[in-house]
Amino acid sequence: MWRQTRLTDESADYLDAREELRLAELDLMRHREQVAAQRRALPQGPPVDDYVFIEGPADLDAGDTPFREVTLSELVTSPDRPLIVYHLMYGKLQTDPCPMCTLWIDGFNGIAHHISRNADFVIAAAADLPALRQHARNRGWHRLRLLSCGDSTFKYDLGSEDKDGGQDSTISVFTGDGDGRVRHFYSAHPRMADDVGERGIDLLAPVWHLLDLTPQGRGDWYPSLDY
Repeated sequence: MWRQTRLTDESADYLDAREELRLAELDLMRHREQVAAQRRALPQGPPVDDYVFIEGPADLDAGDTPFREVTLSELVTSPDRPLIVYHLMYGKLQTDPCPMCTLWIDGFNGIAHHISRNADFVIAAAADLPALRQHARNRGWHRLRLLSCGDSTFKYDLGSEDKDGGQDSTISVFTGDGDGRVRHFYSAHPRMADDVGERGIDLLAPVWHLLDLTPQGRGDWYPSLDY
């Protein structure tokens, strides 16, 4: 038995159950690594349009102008650096920022300087630039690059927007192929099946995993923009 604590009064039943759980968690870890390897081994994805986004000043507190247009290919700074785009569920029919997306991005803001060592990372939303930047100021997202999708079909093409302007959260990864073209590598959505509505990108937020460690689990708790 691989005992992980040195506490007194741990019953034999408790220790046996902990060992069974440890082995199950070990199997889960190995399966997760197998899935990650399968993801890395995906064949080359299709080239995508060079979508145009709208971006404001790098300093979030410097106001919202002047703004500039930036293309998807410009966001890929090197062929050996993937581009990760988080699609914020905000804009068009989603008139208020999504609390769940906001929870995820709160976390991204804290680790963005670590991600930047390995990949380019941006937040994209259908919301107009001033509204997006104001929400970012309210949350203190000073480490993130924020883009409005403007009139592009980026979110629709990547499946985070429907034809009526309804929004969804999505994570997408792109790569550059060295000649200026950008290719889609991978996207994940919360909805994975008819009976899986909001679990597809849980791995992006530690909140759920911490709650899963507790006796009550995550239950029906849902984040809010204000507590």
